[in-house]
Amino acid sequence: MKGGRLGRYKQKEELKISEQKLRDFTVNVFKAMGCPEADAELAADVLLAADLRGIDSHGVARLSGYVRLWEGGRLNPAPHIRIVHETPTTATVDGDRGLGLVTAPFAMNLAIEKARQYGSGWVSIRNSNHFGIAGYHALRAVEQEMIGYALTNASPLVAPTFSSERLLGTNPICYAFPAGSYPPVVVDMATSAAANGKLEVAERAGKPIPEGWVLDAEGQPTTDATAVKQGGTLLPLGSDRDHGSHKGFGLSAIVDILSGVLSGANYGPWVPPFVAYLQPVADQPGQGIGHFVGAMRVDGFRPVAEFKANMDQWITRFKQAKRVDNEQPVIIPGEPEYEAALDRRKNGIPLVEAVWQDLNALAAKFGITPP
Repeated sequence: MKGGRLGRYKQKEELKISEQKLRDFTVNVFKAMGCPEADAELAADVLLAADLRGIDSHGVARLSGYVRLWEGGRLNPAPHIRIVHETPTTATVDGDRGLGLVTAPFAMNLAIEKARQYGSGWVSIRNSNHFGIAGYHALRAVEQEMIGYALTNASPLVAPTFSSERLLGTNPICYAFPAGSYPPVVVDMATSAAANGKLEVAERAGKPIPEGWVLDAEGQPTTDATAVKQGGTLLPLGSDRDHGSHKGFGLSAIVDILSGVLSGANYGPWVPPFVAYLQPVADQPGQGIGHFVGAMRVDGFRPVAEFKANMDQWITRFKQAKRVDNEQPVIIPGEPEYEAALDRRKNGIPLVEAVWQDLNALAAKFGITPP
């Protein structure tokens, strides 16, 4: 299939590792950091889900970043995650500076339990860290015949419309819907013109990025994948006002307010960055990074079987849509990631040389067997 996450940049100097070997290695790294076994396995599962689904920027390529936060005292490997505010259908969770890979599933499990009892559940999370791909958390609800919702704020790298100042993150938002004979429909997207991880993938591949993704340090458009590291900014979804960047700015604002302002986490330029080339600012108004997750029972609206039958009809009709290019069908949200997972479970997960070197360096650091 053309298009999708896998088609834009061809990874160079790839080698393939089996899912189980990569999973075992990742678990061992988290355990070496001091994570309890169950947390290490859960965190590894979130990262491997990204690699399996072809979202290479958010899988084991991020592993050294979590180690860096831990070494800098910004990540608690054995947190006491607790509910600090609660109603029958809502809650706020404090992640105790733990891995977002662990705190977000805790919160989603809570949202699912509330939805099971009351029809829907909504949980905000503060004092957390980077939580991997939003789709992982939203899909946990789909497994329970529910609609899942997950979003998070992130490192301030994005300028709002009419600005060149870094004030927002890429702030992904995800909805996941169960279907019948088809895989779930998963809308998992950054609210910036491109996710920062795509710049990292392009940089590793030695490729330029498309125009409209980034401004350089002087506020000028650029195709240099390293421009943000050199003081530039990512642009909101839409790129400029004429192409709807105010809509991307608005979506990003929603994510930031629900994730940060509502939970008591940091927001805007105060969000503690995950990327190595930014440092946290002083006098932060909140605690850590924030997330927001939710679950809605399908049968709170109509019978599940009827909903799934109509979802299948919806998907089928869109797949039959008249094509602009006879070789390129309409891609259903989540379809490329589903197909990537089928392939990678069978044939292994490809790693570029830079990531492979990163993993070997971690193996040497912790005295564990490389994958």
